[in-house]
Amino acid sequence: MPRILLIDDDEHLAPPLATYLKRFDFELAWAGRPSLGLARLRDERFDAAILDVMLPEMDGFELLRTIRQSSGAMADLPLIMLTARGELPDKVVGLELGADDYLPKPFEPRELAARLHTVLRRHRVTAATSPTVSNPPDQLCFEEISIDLARREVRRQGAVVELTGTEFELLALLASEPRKVFSRDEILNRLRGHDAELATRAVDILVSRLRRKLEPLDCIKTLRNAGYAFAGAPAVNGSL
Repeated sequence: MPRILLIDDDEHLAPPLATYLKRFDFELAWAGRPSLGLARLRDERFDAAILDVMLPEMDGFELLRTIRQSSGAMADLPLIMLTARGELPDKVVGLELGADDYLPKPFEPRELAARLHTVLRRHRVTAATSPTVSNPPDQLCFEEISIDLARREVRRQGAVVELTGTEFELLALLASEPRKVFSRDEILNRLRGHDAELATRAVDILVSRLRRKLEPLDCIKTLRNAGYAFAGAPAVNGSL
């Protein structure tokens, strides 16, 4: 039975939701504050988490960022955001920070159950097929940039480049198969996936942010109407 952690300050939401989700073979635990939620995520095993955007201590976006920048299995935990704000900019921010899906409040519990099944299934497929997850090399080395997959560290001409978790995943994905053209849909599916309306804009924003952080290097190429490809030259000696 998958264990799900709900981080939401509405104390009246968790009990009936836990009862309902049990019908779909989910075990729901609850934390009313982000600090309690983070402590439980560090100390217990969960298969996914549901985060409210409007929270005390820190908002859901900051909580999402904290989770994605953590170490170990917690950083890759499937995450669904609950928000009363359905505007596209909020969804783009959530994607950039690593959200798997969004569900606006008020929501139907049946839809939440369906979305949980979807993100968990996608997470299992990604873990089984992604070259950045399944038996990766320790490093991807090119003439002016190196990507340490174990440490999740990127160096440009020897200097560390600070990337968000999603930016790192995008760079690692592109660099895992240099010269291969990844479509926007493929990138989004390999990272975590969202609806098609959001996909094009969100991937373009991620690529733009990543390019700025890698300047003056120009190693991510755009192929019009096709997608993106990594164009870094392999390091002569296998490392920088």
